[in-house]
Amino acid sequence: MAEDAAEAGASGATGDAIETGIHSDGDGDGPDADEDANDAYDGLFGAFPYAFRSSDSVLFRTYVVVGGLAALATGLLFTLALVVLIGETIGGGGGQFSFVRAFFVFVGMLVVAPLIAPVLFVARRIRRGHADRRFAAVLAGLGYGFLGSLYLGALISAPATQQTLPSNPLLSAVVAGLYDLPRLAGLAPPLVVAGAMAVVARRW
Repeated sequence: MAEDAAEAGASGATGDAIETGIHSDGDGDGPDADEDANDAYDGLFGAFPYAFRSSDSVLFRTYVVVGGLAALATGLLFTLALVVLIGETIGGGGGQFSFVRAFFVFVGMLVVAPLIAPVLFVARRIRRGHADRRFAAVLAGLGYGFLGSLYLGALISAPATQQTLPSNPLLSAVVAGLYDLPRLAGLAPPLVVAGAMAVVARRW
């Protein structure tokens, strides 16, 4: 009888130890799963909070907010303009008007893509374990530069009926010189900055 009781006690202790080990292993999976979830982001919209949360660059964090709002506003503006364009051309033929709509969408993408590119580049690098504060700061500076280049391009390509000169003589001379440039030259500043973004993201 004593031997049976000893065997029963040993079996119970072994079972408790096994169950305890199983529960301990199960509890250990929680923090790892949470850590893995924090190291990833879900799509385009998830990249913005992920990059803001993970980057150490203050300049880049400000651009995540400013660039995100600018991209959202630009996207909404182009969407509304496209709706108006479709409404005005819905009764026309398919050939030329379809090309105009497609070109309008293409231009909108060319404007929005460089606005969100710095955030996507930095988020991807952080997710791969290669976070770099200087890389994030440089791309943020280029993002702000792209915003400025859009304004500069708008000045160069402004129609004559919408051209106004500031009261400051020096600034007025600069703006007048921009107005004198060919309207197609307004494409140059955004393209240069967007190209610089691509070079930095590829070569850094």
